[in-house]
Amino acid sequence: MVNRTTFNGRRAVSVENGDVRVSVLIGGGHIAEVFDKATGINPLWTPLWPSIEPSRFNAAQHHGYGDGGDAQLLAGIMGHNLCLDIFGGPSEEEARAGLTPHGEAPVVDYQAEGSGESLTLRARLPLAGLNLERRLELRGRAVWIRETVQNEGAVDKPVGWTQHVTLGPPFLERGRTEFRASVTRSRVFESAFGADDYLRAGAGFDWPFAPRIDGGTEDLRRLTAAPVSSAYTAHLADPRRTEAFFVAFSPSSRLAFGYVWRRVDFPWLGIWEENLSRSQAPWRSKTLTRGMEFGVSPFTETRRAMVDRARLFDTPTYRWIPAGSEVIVEYWCVAAAAEAVPEALERPA
Repeated sequence: MVNRTTFNGRRAVSVENGDVRVSVLIGGGHIAEVFDKATGINPLWTPLWPSIEPSRFNAAQHHGYGDGGDAQLLAGIMGHNLCLDIFGGPSEEEARAGLTPHGEAPVVDYQAEGSGESLTLRARLPLAGLNLERRLELRGRAVWIRETVQNEGAVDKPVGWTQHVTLGPPFLERGRTEFRASVTRSRVFESAFGADDYLRAGAGFDWPFAPRIDGGTEDLRRLTAAPVSSAYTAHLADPRRTEAFFVAFSPSSRLAFGYVWRRVDFPWLGIWEENLSRSQAPWRSKTLTRGMEFGVSPFTETRRAMVDRARLFDTPTYRWIPAGSEVIVEYWCVAAAAEAVPEALERPA
Protein backbone atom coordinates (compact mmCIF):
# COMPACT_ATOMS: atom_id res chain seq x y z
CA MET A 1 0.00 0.00 0.00
CA VAL A 2 1.33 3.44 -0.94
CA ASN A 3 2.48 5.73 1.88
CA ARG A 4 0.44 8.91 1.58
CA THR A 5 2.07 11.87 3.26
CA THR A 6 2.77 15.58 2.81
CA PHE A 7 5.88 17.43 1.68
CA ASN A 8 6.24 21.17 2.21
CA GLY A 9 2.48 21.38 2.71
CA ARG A 10 1.65 19.44 -0.44
CA ARG A 11 -0.05 16.09 -1.00
CA ALA A 12 2.63 13.49 -1.61
CA VAL A 13 3.46 9.80 -1.67
CA SER A 14 6.76 8.38 -0.50
CA VAL A 15 8.89 5.26 -0.36
CA GLU A 16 12.04 4.70 1.67
CA ASN A 17 14.66 2.19 2.70
CA GLY A 18 17.64 2.39 5.02
CA ASP A 19 19.50 4.69 2.61
CA VAL A 20 17.07 7.14 0.99
CA ARG A 21 13.54 8.51 1.12
CA VAL A 22 11.84 9.60 -2.08
CA SER A 23 8.74 11.84 -2.02
CA VAL A 24 6.63 12.55 -5.10
CA LEU A 25 3.91 15.23 -5.28
CA ILE A 26 0.42 14.16 -6.34
CA GLY A 27 -0.15 17.54 -7.99
CA GLY A 28 2.26 17.71 -10.93
CA GLY A 29 4.12 14.46 -10.18
CA HIS A 30 7.29 16.31 -9.17
CA ILE A 31 10.00 14.26 -7.45
CA ALA A 32 10.34 16.71 -4.57
CA GLU A 33 12.79 14.81 -2.42
CA VAL A 34 15.57 12.29 -2.72
CA PHE A 35 16.62 12.48 0.92
CA ASP A 36 19.99 10.88 1.57
CA LYS A 37 19.87 9.53 5.12
CA ALA A 38 23.63 9.28 5.57
CA THR A 39 24.13 13.03 5.07
CA GLY A 40 20.67 14.36 5.93
CA ILE A 41 20.58 16.22 2.58
CA ASN A 42 17.95 16.49 -0.14
CA PRO A 43 19.88 17.85 -3.17
CA LEU A 44 16.71 18.85 -5.02
CA TRP A 45 15.34 22.39 -5.03
CA THR A 46 12.52 23.40 -2.69
CA PRO A 47 11.30 26.91 -3.66
CA LEU A 48 11.27 29.55 -0.93
CA TRP A 49 7.76 30.73 -1.82
CA PRO A 50 4.57 28.98 -0.55
CA SER A 51 3.68 25.98 -2.69
CA ILE A 52 0.10 25.11 -3.65
CA GLU A 53 -1.58 22.34 -5.60
CA PRO A 54 -1.57 23.21 -9.32
CA SER A 55 -5.22 22.13 -9.49
CA ARG A 56 -6.06 24.86 -6.93
CA PHE A 57 -4.39 27.65 -8.88
CA ASN A 58 -6.62 30.54 -9.83
CA ALA A 59 -5.02 33.46 -11.66
CA ALA A 60 -7.58 35.90 -10.24
CA GLN A 61 -6.79 34.87 -6.65
CA HIS A 62 -3.15 33.74 -6.60
CA HIS A 63 -1.21 36.86 -7.57
CA GLY A 64 1.95 35.86 -5.72
CA TYR A 65 3.16 33.66 -8.56
CA GLY A 66 3.36 36.38 -11.16
CA ASP A 67 1.08 37.29 -14.03
CA GLY A 68 2.79 35.26 -16.76
CA GLY A 69 1.71 32.06 -18.42
CA ASP A 70 4.03 30.12 -16.15
CA ALA A 71 2.27 31.17 -12.92
CA GLN A 72 0.42 27.86 -12.48
CA LEU A 73 3.65 25.92 -13.01
CA LEU A 74 5.55 28.12 -10.54
CA ALA A 75 2.80 27.74 -7.94
CA GLY A 76 3.54 24.04 -7.66
CA ILE A 77 7.06 23.50 -9.01
CA MET A 78 9.56 21.55 -6.95
CA GLY A 79 12.67 19.40 -7.37
CA HIS A 80 12.61 17.21 -10.48
CA ASN A 81 9.64 17.98 -12.69
CA LEU A 82 8.80 16.32 -15.99
CA CYS A 83 8.34 18.56 -19.05
CA LEU A 84 5.93 16.90 -21.50
CA ASP A 85 4.83 17.36 -24.27
CA ILE A 86 6.71 20.62 -24.71
CA PHE A 87 9.94 21.97 -23.25
CA GLY A 88 9.42 25.72 -23.01
CA GLY A 89 6.42 27.88 -23.72
CA PRO A 90 3.30 27.11 -25.76
CA SER A 91 2.39 28.90 -28.96
CA GLU A 92 -0.23 31.65 -28.72
CA GLU A 93 -2.84 29.24 -30.02
CA GLU A 94 -1.81 26.47 -27.59
CA ALA A 95 -1.91 28.93 -24.69
CA ARG A 96 -5.45 30.02 -25.64
CA ALA A 97 -6.40 26.33 -25.62
CA GLY A 98 -5.09 26.03 -22.06
CA LEU A 99 -1.56 24.64 -22.50
CA THR A 100 0.99 26.01 -20.01
CA PRO A 101 4.82 26.17 -20.21
CA HIS A 102 6.50 22.74 -20.11
CA GLY A 103 3.17 21.08 -20.91
CA GLU A 104 0.53 19.39 -18.79
CA ALA A 105 2.75 16.82 -17.06
CA PRO A 106 3.93 19.21 -14.29
CA VAL A 107 0.44 20.56 -13.47
CA VAL A 108 -2.05 17.67 -13.71
CA ASP A 109 -2.96 15.38 -10.80
CA TYR A 110 -1.55 11.86 -10.67
CA GLN A 111 -3.00 8.60 -9.40
CA ALA A 112 -0.51 6.72 -7.21
CA GLU A 113 -0.12 3.16 -6.04
CA GLY A 114 2.77 1.24 -4.59
CA SER A 115 4.15 -1.25 -2.12
CA GLY A 116 7.48 -1.98 -0.52
CA GLU A 117 10.13 0.16 -2.19
CA SER A 118 8.28 1.01 -5.41
CA LEU A 119 5.79 3.63 -6.61
CA THR A 120 3.71 3.87 -9.77
CA LEU A 121 2.09 7.16 -10.81
CA ARG A 122 -0.28 7.61 -13.73
CA ALA A 123 -1.81 10.65 -15.38
CA ARG A 124 -3.68 11.60 -18.51
CA LEU A 125 -2.63 14.68 -20.46
CA PRO A 126 -5.96 15.57 -22.11
CA LEU A 127 -4.79 18.47 -24.28
CA ALA A 128 -1.85 16.46 -25.62
CA GLY A 129 -3.83 13.23 -25.95
CA LEU A 130 -1.17 11.30 -24.05
CA ASN A 131 -1.24 8.81 -21.19
CA LEU A 132 1.74 8.80 -18.83
CA GLU A 133 3.00 6.20 -16.38
CA ARG A 134 6.02 6.77 -14.12
CA ARG A 135 7.40 3.93 -12.03
CA LEU A 136 10.08 4.37 -9.35
CA GLU A 137 11.97 1.65 -7.46
CA LEU A 138 14.55 2.13 -4.72
CA ARG A 139 17.74 0.12 -5.09
CA GLY A 140 20.08 1.00 -2.24
CA ARG A 141 21.05 4.67 -2.60
CA ALA A 142 19.78 4.69 -6.19
CA VAL A 143 16.33 5.18 -7.73
CA TRP A 144 15.38 3.42 -10.95
CA ILE A 145 12.75 5.30 -12.97
CA ARG A 146 10.77 4.12 -15.99
CA GLU A 147 8.42 6.36 -17.96
CA THR A 148 5.86 5.10 -20.45
CA VAL A 149 4.12 7.62 -22.71
CA GLN A 150 1.23 6.45 -24.87
CA ASN A 151 -0.19 8.42 -27.78
CA GLU A 152 -3.89 7.61 -27.81
CA GLY A 153 -4.47 9.64 -30.96
CA ALA A 154 -4.42 8.70 -34.65
CA VAL A 155 -1.68 11.21 -35.55
CA ASP A 156 2.09 10.93 -35.06
CA LYS A 157 3.04 13.51 -32.45
CA PRO A 158 6.25 15.62 -32.21
CA VAL A 159 7.05 16.22 -28.56
CA GLY A 160 9.46 17.84 -26.17
CA TRP A 161 10.31 15.51 -23.26
CA THR A 162 12.77 16.73 -20.64
CA GLN A 163 13.68 15.74 -17.09
CA HIS A 164 13.84 19.17 -15.43
CA VAL A 165 16.12 18.25 -12.52
CA THR A 166 16.76 21.33 -10.38
CA LEU A 167 19.24 21.42 -7.50
CA GLY A 168 19.10 23.85 -4.60
CA PRO A 169 20.60 24.79 -1.22
CA PRO A 170 21.95 23.54 1.11
CA PHE A 171 23.43 21.06 -1.37
CA LEU A 172 24.04 23.87 -3.86
CA GLU A 173 26.65 26.46 -2.82
CA ARG A 174 28.03 29.33 -4.90
CA GLY A 175 31.65 28.84 -5.85
CA ARG A 176 31.79 25.36 -4.27
CA THR A 177 29.43 22.81 -5.83
CA GLU A 178 31.18 20.90 -8.63
CA PHE A 179 29.78 19.18 -11.71
CA ARG A 180 30.83 16.61 -14.26
CA ALA A 181 28.87 15.48 -17.33
CA SER A 182 29.35 13.24 -20.38
CA VAL A 183 28.78 16.04 -22.90
CA THR A 184 30.78 17.50 -25.78
CA ARG A 185 29.62 20.14 -28.27
CA SER A 186 27.70 22.98 -26.64
CA ARG A 187 25.91 26.24 -27.37
CA VAL A 188 24.90 29.23 -25.25
CA PHE A 189 21.22 30.23 -25.31
CA GLU A 190 20.63 32.23 -28.47
CA SER A 191 19.50 35.46 -26.78
CA ALA A 192 20.08 37.03 -23.38
CA PHE A 193 18.82 34.62 -20.73
CA GLY A 194 17.65 37.00 -18.05
CA ALA A 195 18.89 40.34 -16.79
CA ASP A 196 22.22 39.06 -15.47
CA ASP A 197 23.31 36.68 -18.22
CA TYR A 198 27.10 36.77 -18.48
CA LEU A 199 27.61 34.36 -21.41
CA ARG A 200 27.90 35.29 -25.08
CA ALA A 201 24.54 34.60 -26.71
CA GLY A 202 24.54 31.87 -29.36
CA ALA A 203 28.23 31.07 -28.94
CA GLY A 204 29.32 27.52 -29.75
CA PHE A 205 31.94 25.86 -27.55
CA ASP A 206 33.21 22.55 -26.25
CA TRP A 207 32.35 21.58 -22.69
CA PRO A 208 33.14 22.90 -20.12
CA PHE A 209 34.48 26.35 -21.12
CA ALA A 210 31.64 28.70 -22.07
CA PRO A 211 32.48 32.07 -23.72
CA ARG A 212 31.73 35.08 -21.52
CA ILE A 213 30.50 38.46 -22.71
CA ASP A 214 33.64 40.06 -21.27
CA GLY A 215 35.86 37.94 -23.53
CA GLY A 216 36.88 35.35 -20.96
CA THR A 217 35.54 31.85 -20.40
CA GLU A 218 33.48 30.27 -17.64
CA ASP A 219 34.29 26.77 -16.37
CA LEU A 220 30.83 25.20 -16.00
CA ARG A 221 32.22 22.41 -13.85
CA ARG A 222 31.86 24.63 -10.79
CA LEU A 223 28.86 26.73 -9.81
CA THR A 224 29.54 30.43 -10.27
CA ALA A 225 30.75 32.48 -7.32
CA ALA A 226 29.14 35.66 -8.73
CA PRO A 227 26.73 37.45 -6.37
CA VAL A 228 24.06 37.66 -9.10
CA SER A 229 23.83 35.81 -12.41
CA SER A 230 21.63 33.98 -14.92
CA ALA A 231 22.50 31.67 -17.82
CA TYR A 232 21.46 28.74 -19.97
CA THR A 233 23.63 26.45 -22.06
CA ALA A 234 22.78 23.39 -24.18
CA HIS A 235 25.09 20.37 -24.43
CA LEU A 236 25.19 17.32 -26.69
CA ALA A 237 25.62 14.00 -24.88
CA ASP A 238 28.87 12.29 -25.89
CA PRO A 239 28.00 10.25 -29.02
CA ARG A 240 30.77 7.76 -28.19
CA ARG A 241 28.90 6.61 -25.08
CA THR A 242 25.80 4.43 -24.86
CA GLU A 243 24.87 5.96 -21.50
CA ALA A 244 25.04 9.62 -20.52
CA PHE A 245 25.36 11.12 -17.06
CA PHE A 246 25.74 14.19 -14.94
CA VAL A 247 26.96 14.26 -11.36
CA ALA A 248 27.05 17.12 -8.83
CA PHE A 249 29.25 17.09 -5.74
CA SER A 250 28.83 18.99 -2.49
CA PRO A 251 32.15 19.42 -0.65
CA SER A 252 30.30 20.41 2.51
CA SER A 253 28.21 17.24 2.74
CA ARG A 254 30.60 14.99 0.78
CA LEU A 255 27.65 13.83 -1.27
CA ALA A 256 27.70 13.06 -5.00
CA PHE A 257 24.29 13.16 -6.68
CA GLY A 258 23.38 12.63 -10.30
CA TYR A 259 21.53 10.82 -13.06
CA VAL A 260 22.39 8.19 -15.67
CA TRP A 261 20.30 7.68 -18.82
CA ARG A 262 20.47 6.16 -22.30
CA ARG A 263 21.87 8.71 -24.73
CA VAL A 264 19.51 7.56 -27.48
CA ASP A 265 16.54 8.48 -25.26
CA PHE A 266 17.79 11.88 -24.14
CA PRO A 267 20.64 13.25 -26.30
CA TRP A 268 20.65 16.75 -24.73
CA LEU A 269 21.58 18.29 -21.39
CA GLY A 270 20.50 21.85 -20.63
CA ILE A 271 22.12 23.73 -17.75
CA TRP A 272 19.97 26.49 -16.24
CA GLU A 273 21.40 28.92 -13.72
CA GLU A 274 19.31 31.24 -11.56
CA ASN A 275 21.39 33.11 -9.00
CA LEU A 276 19.31 35.81 -7.26
CA SER A 277 18.59 37.39 -10.66
CA ARG A 278 14.84 37.20 -11.27
CA SER A 279 13.21 40.06 -9.37
CA GLN A 280 9.59 39.45 -10.36
CA ALA A 281 7.11 37.37 -8.34
CA PRO A 282 7.53 34.75 -7.05
CA TRP A 283 11.34 34.84 -7.36
CA ARG A 284 11.97 38.20 -5.60
CA SER A 285 15.75 37.93 -6.18
CA LYS A 286 16.00 35.21 -3.52
CA THR A 287 16.49 31.98 -5.48
CA LEU A 288 19.70 30.04 -6.09
CA THR A 289 19.26 27.02 -8.38
CA ARG A 290 21.01 25.03 -11.02
CA GLY A 291 18.92 22.97 -13.38
CA MET A 292 20.54 19.92 -14.99
CA GLU A 293 17.86 19.17 -17.55
CA PHE A 294 18.31 16.11 -19.76
CA GLY A 295 15.89 15.50 -22.59
CA VAL A 296 15.13 15.34 -26.31
CA SER A 297 15.56 19.09 -26.92
CA PRO A 298 18.53 21.43 -26.44
CA PHE A 299 16.60 24.66 -25.73
CA THR A 300 13.37 25.80 -24.16
CA GLU A 301 11.25 26.88 -27.13
CA THR A 302 7.80 26.39 -28.63
CA ARG A 303 6.82 23.21 -30.41
CA ARG A 304 6.89 25.01 -33.77
CA ALA A 305 10.37 26.37 -33.08
CA MET A 306 11.77 22.96 -32.11
CA VAL A 307 10.27 21.37 -35.22
CA ASP A 308 11.56 24.18 -37.44
CA ARG A 309 15.01 23.83 -35.84
CA ALA A 310 14.87 20.07 -36.50
CA ARG A 311 18.54 19.39 -35.73
CA LEU A 312 21.51 20.86 -33.90
CA PHE A 313 25.00 19.38 -34.22
CA ASP A 314 23.38 16.84 -36.59
CA THR A 315 21.17 15.57 -33.74
CA PRO A 316 17.34 15.75 -33.58
CA THR A 317 15.83 18.43 -31.34
CA TYR A 318 12.52 16.67 -30.59
CA ARG A 319 11.02 13.19 -30.57
CA TRP A 320 8.12 11.51 -32.32
CA ILE A 321 5.51 9.41 -30.51
CA PRO A 322 3.76 7.46 -33.29
CA ALA A 323 -0.03 7.23 -33.50
CA GLY A 324 -1.56 4.63 -31.20
CA SER A 325 1.87 3.71 -29.85
CA GLU A 326 3.88 4.02 -26.66
CA VAL A 327 7.48 4.97 -25.94
CA ILE A 328 9.35 3.74 -22.87
CA VAL A 329 12.47 5.29 -21.33
CA GLU A 330 14.48 4.31 -18.26
CA TYR A 331 17.00 6.23 -16.19
CA TRP A 332 18.65 6.25 -12.77
CA CYS A 333 19.05 8.76 -9.96
CA VAL A 334 22.10 8.00 -7.80
CA ALA A 335 23.39 9.32 -4.46
CA ALA A 336 26.79 8.28 -3.15
CA ALA A 337 29.32 9.24 -0.49
CA ALA A 338 32.41 10.86 -2.02
CA GLU A 339 35.53 12.74 -0.97
CA ALA A 340 35.82 14.53 -4.31
CA VAL A 341 33.71 15.02 -7.41
CA PRO A 342 33.50 11.75 -9.41
CA GLU A 343 34.76 12.07 -12.96
CA ALA A 344 32.02 9.68 -14.14
CA LEU A 345 28.79 8.16 -12.90
CA GLU A 346 27.77 4.61 -13.78
CA ARG A 347 24.39 2.93 -13.80
CA PRO A 348 24.07 0.67 -10.75
CA ALA A 349 24.48 -3.04 -11.49
